[in-house]
Amino acid sequence: MTRVLIVDDHPAYRRGLCQMLSGVEELTVVGEAETGLQAVALAQELLPDVVVMDIRMPDLDGIEASRRLTGGASSPAVIVLTMFDDDNSVFAAMRAGAQGYLLKDAEQDEIVRAIRAAAAGEAIFGPEIAQRVIAHFATGGGSTASAFPSLTEREREVLELLAAAKGNATIAHELMISLKTVRNHVSNIFTKLQVSDRAAAVVKAREAGLAGGN
Repeated sequence: MTRVLIVDDHPAYRRGLCQMLSGVEELTVVGEAETGLQAVALAQELLPDVVVMDIRMPDLDGIEASRRLTGGASSPAVIVLTMFDDDNSVFAAMRAGAQGYLLKDAEQDEIVRAIRAAAAGEAIFGPEIAQRVIAHFATGGGSTASAFPSLTEREREVLELLAAAKGNATIAHELMISLKTVRNHVSNIFTKLQVSDRAAAVVKAREAGLAGGN
């Protein structure tokens, strides 16, 4: 019996997914979580074989939760099930250790097949995602787009401008956001990159090829 943990911050979707999987042979839903932090705690308690993970959630996003859950000898397999099909989300999930990536419009049999494949140690992607992965490597997709996968798209934009020696006021003007919002993004970037100041963040950004020559 494959033990499954469902992680999604939308109660209706989460319950619907649990109900859908409850009638599938050899699968059992052992728990539900609505945040990334809950997912990590419940996985340690319930020991699921597969975690079906959303990306955008309160407290801790699905990318960071996946990173914390994977990598150990007895770690569960993680399948991302989300609305987001952008390259940053897809490759961030892969870097975090996800073995599968599906979109929320996937049919029941596709989700079930992905869970069973992940439980068997295989990697599986929805058709749209598989095409993106193939195209990325076929065109020599740069590491810059996949650098710092824990950052949101907006945080990455702020970091690129930091690396280009732009001040907070200039960043706020160029991105058309408030100065307070810029400060919040900078603080989040420091935390995620594990640095204490702008200079250290800029060094890491330039090492990854972000706006190094600007």
